[in-house]
Amino acid sequence: MVPQLLQSDGRTSSTLIPLYLQISESISREIAAGRFNEGDRLPPERELARQFNTTVRTLRKALAALQQQGMIESVHGSGNYVRANDQARSIYSMFRLELPQGGGLPTATVIDIKELKKASSLPSFGQSDRATRVRRLRCLDKIEVAVEEIWLDKKAGSIQPAELGDSLYRYYQMRLGFWITKAEDRVSVATLPGWAPSDLLDKNSVACGFVERLSWAQGKQPVEYSRTWFNPQKARYVQRLK
Repeated sequence: MVPQLLQSDGRTSSTLIPLYLQISESISREIAAGRFNEGDRLPPERELARQFNTTVRTLRKALAALQQQGMIESVHGSGNYVRANDQARSIYSMFRLELPQGGGLPTATVIDIKELKKASSLPSFGQSDRATRVRRLRCLDKIEVAVEEIWLDKKAGSIQPAELGDSLYRYYQMRLGFWITKAEDRVSVATLPGWAPSDLLDKNSVACGFVERLSWAQGKQPVEYSRTWFNPQKARYVQRLK
């Protein structure tokens, strides 16, 4: 495990993911990737704290969050053990990109945010003819792996750039009062869009991985449409069936 946690950039918004949750997310993605199996004991707390460059107190808050999700069990005098829980939902439980070796903590850098009339090329979603379009660069353990374009239906709410953290779904829940309950992904290949950083793909690469997603909240109509272009040499799309 080589964790690469976020650095503080001065933001105070509640949508910025606290350090202990970054740690719990990193560990949960390691478990999902198969680095730890059912019944495995995690490294000692002091060792984990050193790996994540944090205090034992913060590390224990992260472990407590995992225990609440049912992903680990703490045995007094023995340590922390992995417990299988297919129903556990973490902040990034619906983020399907992983490093080739598995896992990786997701982070995002906003390229631009605009409210626009929905383009005619977009699939049908939401109830308004307008949407907020968010373009972001996505990283796993600080490695640039993808760009994404998200369209949120205007009636679902407005996105305030200054309050947006790394997890858009967490922003929806904390700021807009809804959460994504299901999504439909379609995976194919495509060429990188013109607005993406030119060095995202290797020089000899033409095509990249491409994921289109429709996402639903509590209603019958999807509220969000997104598309993600990713470098297949640096990331994999992973969907686990259990």
